[in-house]
Amino acid sequence: MNKLTVKRITIIALLAAILTVGRIAFAMIPNVQPNTTILILASFVLGPAQGLLLAILSTITTNLFLGHGLWTFGQMFAWGLIAVMSAYLGRYRHKIPWLLLTIYAGFCGFLFGFIMSVLFGGIIMQKFWPYYLASLPFDLNHAIGNVVFFIVLYKPLLYVMENYINKDVSQKAAFE
Repeated sequence: MNKLTVKRITIIALLAAILTVGRIAFAMIPNVQPNTTILILASFVLGPAQGLLLAILSTITTNLFLGHGLWTFGQMFAWGLIAVMSAYLGRYRHKIPWLLLTIYAGFCGFLFGFIMSVLFGGIIMQKFWPYYLASLPFDLNHAIGNVVFFIVLYKPLLYVMENYINKDVSQKAAFE
């Protein structure tokens, strides 16, 4: 695991601020925000521990504006899981076709919704299927938004992060 240097803490704080502003800016479109995509790309470079930290921090700061509740814990868990999965996938991102990574970003939109449905529809309300089926249009919005943001942000954001966070572009995320 990489050391949590002042530079890394600054980058995580900056990314958390970008995620917060991005989510608030798109709040009027249900479940469409750049958060999941930026979190995926940042986790590719930062690694699992720092990706998880970014997921938790950005959820807390965003919900300061949009409202906290039990869903905050579900969001932290869902985005945290996506960050950790993405960090491990990020080790092989240079070998995986861009189209598959784009499909993965869309899948993460459905995964996020599924996790929230399990936590709220299944555990809290004891009515998983109605909750999950009602959430599918919103999950589809999330998935489509992720794909669009991934297409737009993949190359420029990874270029900046690889060149300024990990100086060596051939370095496999934050694992070496």
